Amino acid sequence: MAMSEFESDNMKNSVIESTIPDCIKTEPCWLGIDEAGRGPVLGPMVYGICFSPLSLREKFGEMGFADSKTLTEEEREGIFERICAASDMMAWIVELLSPTFISNGMLSRSKYNLNAISHDCAIRLVQRALELGANIAEVYVDTVGDPEKYQAKLRNLFPNIQITVAKKADSLYPIVSAASICAKVCRDRALSKWQFQEKITVHEDGYGSGYPGDPKTKRFLSDSMDKVFGFPQFVRFGWSTASVMLQKSAVDVQWDDDEEEEDKDAVKLTSFFQKKGHDPMLDRHSYFKDRCLTSCESF
Repeated sequence: MAMSEFESDNMKNSVIESTIPDCIKTEPCWLGIDEAGRGPVLGPMVYGICFSPLSLREKFGEMGFADSKTLTEEEREGIFERICAASDMMAWIVELLSPTFISNGMLSRSKYNLNAISHDCAIRLVQRALELGANIAEVYVDTVGDPEKYQAKLRNLFPNIQITVAKKADSLYPIVSAASICAKVCRDRALSKWQFQEKITVHEDGYGSGYPGDPKTKRFLSDSMDKVFGFPQFVRFGWSTASVMLQKSAVDVQWDDDEEEEDKDAVKLTSFFQKKGHDPMLDRHSYFKDRCLTSCESF
């Protein structure tokens, strides 16, 4: 798994792909989707897909896949090596979503919540598999949010593919379990090789699992927080765990311009770049622009 691109710039998202065997292009395949790192306050969230010919489903099931959360790191690594060794019958793709990307989305003016981020990532990965020539006939997804609504959304986007969205799909379908292992191994490796651009020193016990309830994670958050600049970009600022710590321990910021009365007679700099006769009050609000919403006169 070549992670050099993400390691060199872990503020950006990164996609890693395996080779695609010919059988995946010529035979109908099933594809599983799962994620790793949705809940942690630290590090990236990783989405993974794994796909293989339906004709090899029985052989695929004999490989002993299981939900990655029930396995140790060593067990996951061992199974992932078996996945890579079986490159003649399966392929995988993972996308690492950086904590910076997640935080920017969740804290932006037009909120980009974690469910929307997850859905869009899963859709991108299916589209990527199709672009690579994979003959995808069935897709199995571990749900995010309401499974019926998510399934309807995917079926609308991929009408020629049989879509199944289910809770605990990683324990029901081996192809989803395989995707789960690919995603979790990728996240584990990303965390173990994380390069802190802030040059901070991590405690010898590390930063734990990244989950808010982990004592090691709590200590890392406390030790790494700067009272002015907040946390390193390894931390997801959008999580309540991080925001509560900032509210309690960080320095209060007072924005002076918020208290100053605006001079109504002052000429704004932006007015020099507007067309004559332009009335800014008639401009569409950014809420509608950001969501690409247009006026509708009839249905």
